[in-house]
Amino acid sequence: MAGRLAVVGAGLMGSGIAQVAAQAGWQVVMRDISDEALERGLSRIRQSLERFAAKEVIPADDIDVILGRIEVTTDLEAAAGAEIVVEAVFEDLSTKHEVFRALDRICRADAVLATNTSAIPITQIAAVTDRPESVVGTHFFSPVPMMKLCELVRGLRTSDQTLERARAFAEGIGKTCVVVNRDVAGFATTRLICALVMEAARLVENGVISAEDIDTACRLGFGHAMGPLATADLTGVDVLVNATRNIYADTADPKFFPPESLLRMVAAGDLGRKTGRGFYSYERPE
Repeated sequence: MAGRLAVVGAGLMGSGIAQVAAQAGWQVVMRDISDEALERGLSRIRQSLERFAAKEVIPADDIDVILGRIEVTTDLEAAAGAEIVVEAVFEDLSTKHEVFRALDRICRADAVLATNTSAIPITQIAAVTDRPESVVGTHFFSPVPMMKLCELVRGLRTSDQTLERARAFAEGIGKTCVVVNRDVAGFATTRLICALVMEAARLVENGVISAEDIDTACRLGFGHAMGPLATADLTGVDVLVNATRNIYADTADPKFFPPESLLRMVAAGDLGRKTGRGFYSYERPE
């Protein structure tokens, strides 16, 4: 049953979560630190809904109704009345700690405090709160309106009730859930994609195979919808490098140490689709 949701962060992930929840009937408050970020988030949601309407997935008349369920604010206190709070800020532990300390103070006692982290252990995030039993990982996949999976992740003290409420929320907005019972860094899905992308990048870096051919091999040989390097461009090369560094810091496993070529791409600003260039070029002709 739909209720009131707070989403902290209006970027690609946060705006996507806000959109699918509003489409499912939730009243959503989306918070970010600037009006400009909120405007970009709302614009992204409107464009997504317009694409759905153009494909007749939703009636065109529903666009304004759905947008009407989304309130935006720069005030984190607006999360106070939410039953479910999903944090979707930058993938950095200190940044998430700052948010969760505030949510612990602001939010109602029975609220589920969820984090959209793709790699940071939930136990570490929950440790700064006085209610670690109420903290859970809800790892959505990008783009959220299109991707059906939500990886639910238990922290050491996440309660069964919190996990089930998170599952009910995610399934209620149209997602299929898998459960990670121990919050090792990278969980399950991020570990798998990071290991694959790092090895694919090493093969390309060492001249063994081209990026195009390794993606073709994974699509046609393994049945992947998208090859690992095209996936890196879609997700963001910087996002995957950061996630991999988090896993390496926790495990010291050398397969999670980013190869030099990826670090150079990030330093050069070649982050994938969002910058127009990554393993492939997405620059539009003049």
